Amino acid sequence: MIHNEEGKKAAPASAEGRDGRYSRQVRFTPFGAEGQLGLARSSVLVVGAGALGTGIAETLARCGVGRIIIADRDYVEWSNLQRQQLYTEEDARQRMPKAAAAKARLQQINSDITIEAHVLDVRAEELESLLPGVDLIMDGTDNFDTRLIINDMAQKYKIPWIYGACVGSYGITYTILPGETPCLNCLLGTVPLGGDTCDTVGILPQAVQLVTANGTAEALKLLGGRREQLRGKLLTFDVWRNEHQEIGVGAAKKEHCPSCGSQPIYPYLTAANTERSDVLCGRDTVQIRPARRQQINLEETASRLSRIENAKVDSNPYLVSFREGDYRMVIFADGRALIHGTSDIAAARSFYHRYFG
Repeated sequence: MIHNEEGKKAAPASAEGRDGRYSRQVRFTPFGAEGQLGLARSSVLVVGAGALGTGIAETLARCGVGRIIIADRDYVEWSNLQRQQLYTEEDARQRMPKAAAAKARLQQINSDITIEAHVLDVRAEELESLLPGVDLIMDGTDNFDTRLIINDMAQKYKIPWIYGACVGSYGITYTILPGETPCLNCLLGTVPLGGDTCDTVGILPQAVQLVTANGTAEALKLLGGRREQLRGKLLTFDVWRNEHQEIGVGAAKKEHCPSCGSQPIYPYLTAANTERSDVLCGRDTVQIRPARRQQINLEETASRLSRIENAKVDSNPYLVSFREGDYRMVIFADGRALIHGTSDIAAARSFYHRYFG
């Protein structure tokens, strides 16, 4: 393999690739050979290797993106196999780290590109270390705390990123261009806590596939030099209710947004504005505190968690106790949680975000 000084793979001699691998894309006139060469010269960071992350990474690998970096903190479980398309039963049996399992499969799919795997919990410091040479960040995460870190880092380094999320039969995606579009902080304002997740209400794989398809189509336009074709709107849909909506959000861009305004301070790159996790000494317990104090409806939370099969839920006016498998989580009204049964912060955060995305 030949790489340039930035660590990116050099363009192949033919835009169609070895044995015409990419010929059907090249023959699509609006994309063409120039667009394909743009992919070959590009580096994409995929944060999260769950349902969205695996779909995104596989599509980009098959399309010929020259360098794909995958970062994820979790390992493969049986429940992942319904929608996380790169993994096998053997990966679940061995509890393979998702990033490593994804890399192994992607190398079998396309040996002509560079795949990097990082098994880590992506926080601000870790994310910054992965960014050199990256042209685009793709969102495959499961929580808004991480997404807002991605958003601030993307604004700081002027790297486009594509937000995507899905739960149940619903999906959403939006392409964020620093200096041009509203950022995620403009749209959300604060980190939401609670609400539905795949583990509480399930998910249809078709919702995942639609978010993947729309997000990676935007990626090809960006990397292939076809920015004029970008959607420019926030897309939402519900595959069960047969609903589809494109929302113009240009007016949401805020002059004084702390993430993308005229004098940005990138608030989610500071410890004070990110979720905090601490191991409690001698208790095999991790405490997780949201970035901002929240007011949790404990009765509603207990009801939502009690719908999960094989889960044990107890509550009183002050807290909700939720046990599943080896872990017990205690949630307080201010959004704070104790994860009993582990001193591994990454494992505790993964468990927490299954139920509080």
